[in-house]
Amino acid sequence: MNRRNRVLVTGGAGFLGSHLCERLLAEDCEVLCVDNYFTGSRDNVTAMLSNPRFEDVRHDITFPLYVEVDQIYNLGCPASPTHYQFDPVQTTKVNVHGAINMLGLAKRVRASILQASTSEVYGDSHVHPQTEDYWGNVNPTGPRACYDEGKRCAETLFFDYRRQHGMPIKIARIFNTYGPRMLVGDGRVVSTFVVHALRGEPLTVYGDGDQTRSFCYVDDMIDGLVKLMNTPHEVTGPINLGHTREITILELAGMIIRLTGSKSGIIHKELPKDDPRRRQPDVTKAKDVLGWAPSTPLETGIEQTIGFFDRLLNTEPISSRSSGDG
Repeated sequence: MNRRNRVLVTGGAGFLGSHLCERLLAEDCEVLCVDNYFTGSRDNVTAMLSNPRFEDVRHDITFPLYVEVDQIYNLGCPASPTHYQFDPVQTTKVNVHGAINMLGLAKRVRASILQASTSEVYGDSHVHPQTEDYWGNVNPTGPRACYDEGKRCAETLFFDYRRQHGMPIKIARIFNTYGPRMLVGDGRVVSTFVVHALRGEPLTVYGDGDQTRSFCYVDDMIDGLVKLMNTPHEVTGPINLGHTREITILELAGMIIRLTGSKSGIIHKELPKDDPRRRQPDVTKAKDVLGWAPSTPLETGIEQTIGFFDRLLNTEPISSRSSGDG
């Protein structure tokens, strides 16, 4: 009888991590969810706690972890500017020390390990759409560097561990992802716009709003991560995962106002420092190597996200709506 796959998910109580835990449980894996709950939410994993194949551990991956697993998904890091700029030193630590600790664990137990990297490694890109062979345009001393350069350093560590120890690594460069379980106040544009629209508050657009993003629904992203993890050892990435539809922030604001039926207006504020002007993935490699492409239309995903926040805002007291993403 074959033993179940034992999978560790760091940041498992966060937005992406909790969806990934659910997907892995559905595939009959044993899942160890590790989170320090700095930005993760216990609510995201409550429904899984009764599953005998699910285990929840509070732990900070900047410290070593000693467990026995077959696969590791390293998602543990604050993922929105609001969160990662709150304690930039700790953000760098979780990216660098966390990667070292998880790589050390993977080396010891001979586990495959996937790093959740980010489109932020491209910075304010001079290449459009962004391809994996582009080295990026990142300000190493700016306010976003704790996240951008932290993730870049983590990628370096992953490849050095592979070169030095022959380890089976995977690197996914995740572009803007949205969907249920993004929490109120996390500072991400989709969740912020939806919450403000539902409350009838003005939507804040930075700059003139012609900066672009490409938004991928969470179910599609999780599918890409799982497919990447289960590729042969010679497939390392980095591989872009994201939606290819490019939309301006101003257009997104208008779409969300329309889909919520809100009477919210739009106000403009100064563009934050080092905010990328254009962001769109080239997912040719994901299509060729993984057979993966996003399938959820933006309007459909936004409607699902609106439904989630509408239920949340109508059932939870304001004081309990802490922001979070593991």
